[in-house]
Amino acid sequence: MASQSPPSLASRICSEIASVFFKPTRQHSPPLELLVSELSAAAARKARVFLYGVGREGLMLKALCMRLAHLGLSSHQVFDMNAPPIAARDLLIASAGPGGFSTVDAICSVARSNGGRVLLLTAQPETGSSVKHADVICYVPAQTMADDEESMTETAVKCRPLLPMGSLYEGALFVLFEMVVYQLAEALGESPEAVRSRHTNLE
Repeated sequence: MASQSPPSLASRICSEIASVFFKPTRQHSPPLELLVSELSAAAARKARVFLYGVGREGLMLKALCMRLAHLGLSSHQVFDMNAPPIAARDLLIASAGPGGFSTVDAICSVARSNGGRVLLLTAQPETGSSVKHADVICYVPAQTMADDEESMTETAVKCRPLLPMGSLYEGALFVLFEMVVYQLAEALGESPEAVRSRHTNLE
């Protein structure tokens, strides 16, 4: 593994992430189609969009939050000091790759109790504590910590996976969100110039 060139490693990582989008999503709608539909509907009803995830999942959602603002949506990261209260018609997009986290459960529950619509991104759509709090499930069929069975043996170290633990799910979220931004801009009629004009100039 160490002897492989950076382009080779990059190609293998990108191929693993791309393979996620070839997997069947069974009875669930394709994640790209579902997210674009939900966000287009939120924009049409002038709803605010709230986003939350833990760890590296949360970082992917922060990146999406920024781009949604560039697209003209009222987007807010949960726990930011200027995040307003969620209300009826608003949309919460939360991620629980392994199926559930106590913080995600609590935030989704509060959002629904205040009339918000909850979209849950997960790789475990049939199980997990967060699923029961969601109005709609966005299934991303990628490995997470929930199904990472790598053991800490010498053999496992020598043959370690290219994307360990939840890296495949988190990488898939980044690519998925870039596709969402691309298609959502078209659906909302947002030109590249309009999107760029909303980028901060306080840098």
